[in-house]
Amino acid sequence: MPLTRRDFAKRSAVAGAGVALTGSVGVLATAPGAIGQEAPEAKAPAPAAGARGRAPGYGPLIPDPAGILALPAGFSYRIITRAGVTKLETGESTPSHHDGTAAFQGPRGTTLLVNNHELKGPRARWPHPVPLADGLVYDPAAAGGCTVVEISRDGSHVSERVGIAGTSTNCAGGRTPWGTWLTCEETEDKAGQNGMTKDHGYVFEVDPHDIRAARAPRPVKALGRYAHEAVVVDPKRGHLYLTEDADRPNGLLYRWTPPHGFQHGRGRLRTLADDAGVLAAPRCFDSGGRFVDDLSRATKTGTVYGVDWIEVPDRDARTTPVRKQFGDRDVTRARKLEGMWWADGGAYVVSSYARAESPVRHDGQVWFYDPRRRTLTLKVLLGVNPDPGRDGAFDGPDNITVSPYGGLIIAEDGEGVQHLFGATDDGRTYPIARNDLNLGTADDPAYSEFTGPVFSPDGRTLFANLQEPGIMLAITGPWRRQR
Repeated sequence: MPLTRRDFAKRSAVAGAGVALTGSVGVLATAPGAIGQEAPEAKAPAPAAGARGRAPGYGPLIPDPAGILALPAGFSYRIITRAGVTKLETGESTPSHHDGTAAFQGPRGTTLLVNNHELKGPRARWPHPVPLADGLVYDPAAAGGCTVVEISRDGSHVSERVGIAGTSTNCAGGRTPWGTWLTCEETEDKAGQNGMTKDHGYVFEVDPHDIRAARAPRPVKALGRYAHEAVVVDPKRGHLYLTEDADRPNGLLYRWTPPHGFQHGRGRLRTLADDAGVLAAPRCFDSGGRFVDDLSRATKTGTVYGVDWIEVPDRDARTTPVRKQFGDRDVTRARKLEGMWWADGGAYVVSSYARAESPVRHDGQVWFYDPRRRTLTLKVLLGVNPDPGRDGAFDGPDNITVSPYGGLIIAEDGEGVQHLFGATDDGRTYPIARNDLNLGTADDPAYSEFTGPVFSPDGRTLFANLQEPGIMLAITGPWRRQR
């Protein structure tokens, strides 16, 4: 049943200027460079006496003598894999361009990490593509895929194998409640385009625990063919939410509703018919019932939009890309829809930035979709960073995770200096790490984005990647609750 504008307006009137917020993260204003102010009705509760005696985070970042990762005092890192340096079990080099990552509890106390490799187009373009492992290849012309990394309990042993190969531009993705990984292709290449021999732009399921389950890879076409970024699963309702990183026009957030009677589980998605369930895009409206064409319109944290869902006409995009199948007044768009994470009963969704292709410019948003209320609430808003080369300002949020120590951990994919940074429940931000690996020159430095932040199952280790050249890092230290 659609959430009507009248229903939403009544609900908003009851709640005040906005629908009551849910989730532990609350409203996260950002600094420096924040635009707008949090809505008065959405202010975080006042801290207890003495609570402001300690600033959020872990103190200033200390430059790394090895020139890789700056961390606060007391923290350290280890390199887990490095493209062209570390080796797979079969002897080939670790593939490059690390991206989305998930952590799983492995056998005998090990940790399993599934790591995407964002390699677009033909294999000859890349020095270190994902090896074409026997039985795990979708399209032998494609360079991307993902690997499965296993780390022993004490960290003394690391092994790596192919999870899937022959896919393209494997960007983010998402973990499922049943313990598998959904790897997403951020491309719309069809067979015959860009050297490909099969259509691309799909989601594939990878089981980190059972290599046999990934044999003869089959795309989950029911989830659509477009420039996929990330996916999360609603464990209660069975819905999947997916982001699209595309423009001209801006991309969309999608919701897939399973067919009646379908039960999720390991390997079940690949059994679906290509047109199973319903794939839909959002149509948002404000508390006054006015249609919202683009999420960049929100200029204050605490902004709440109601959401209806409009079915996609042709999810496989045989003649027209999915996002172009809707008119300007049909759906709500957003630029650079990137990382997602399911927590607090809903989905955290990132819009990395907005420029001239959007109604309002910004350098990053994080939204929270509440499926029970069918609302999107703006949690984080970054103003346009006037000096990206200056350390201390954050821009371009991308991959995201919810921290076991409170708040969010966000990977920066902006301009200039690149960070992992946190955002606390009461609206303050703090640095966790800085990429010190200069890929440019002293006069013209260049730093790769961070990708794939995720905590180990026991919460003691934060894993993250430097996408270029492709380095997986394990960060440990005196983690503590951020209040």
